[in-house]
Amino acid sequence: MSKAILETYDGTATAVAARARDLTKVYGQGETKVVALDGVSVEFGRGRFTAIMGPSGSGKSTLMHCMAGLDSISSGSARIGEVELTGLKDKQLTRLRRDQVGFVFQAFNLLPTLTAAENITLPMDIAGRRPDTGWVDQVVATVGLADRLGHRPSQLSGGQQQRVAVARALAARPAIIFADEPTGNLDSRAGAEVLGFLRDSVRELGQSVVMVTHDPVAASYADRVVFLADGRLAGELHEPTAEQVLDHMKAFDADGRVS
Repeated sequence: MSKAILETYDGTATAVAARARDLTKVYGQGETKVVALDGVSVEFGRGRFTAIMGPSGSGKSTLMHCMAGLDSISSGSARIGEVELTGLKDKQLTRLRRDQVGFVFQAFNLLPTLTAAENITLPMDIAGRRPDTGWVDQVVATVGLADRLGHRPSQLSGGQQQRVAVARALAARPAIIFADEPTGNLDSRAGAEVLGFLRDSVRELGQSVVMVTHDPVAASYADRVVFLADGRLAGELHEPTAEQVLDHMKAFDADGRVS
């Protein structure tokens, strides 16, 4: 099986964690028809942190949901590694999401009766997989939770709860993590901590992360920012600063179109 290779901005080659080819997503028919994604082709490198940005309604969350197997696509192709999502049945998609994909959402989605440690290993426990304790310990150290593992969510701050969610996503060693506005419920300090841990997971643990965000500061933690407008690609930045991201976003007018 051939390896998918992405040429990065600095000329080095890296394997592709996920890719879309001519991906189109349409909701409704006739007068209610909405084209959320219009022939999007994009690749997300393995061991890289990519942010997806765009105006409200640009299709950024739809792209993430289609790439993660959470939503069907109307036409085109979506792959995680070498696995084509469009041909998978529901049970196969469920298994793929469980074994190959990690998720971090704006809501922490922790079970209140479980400790932080139990929440971290819960997906593997449900799947009947024995956690790699050495790896889990490394993940816990990376996100700074070693002294909070016995605490339940109600005993943790919002930032600590989101760190548990990040550790849970990392613990199963997924091929890729999709994060949808992961700092949306956090103050700036806690948000910066969580973003730092996501970046560390890429640099220190080799994780692949794709994050949807509306925040230029959050996007500046990524290696690369991909912009969407009107359901189409509208440029990208590498090693971005918050100021560069903000300047790029200003190119979109009030209707979300490129001016």
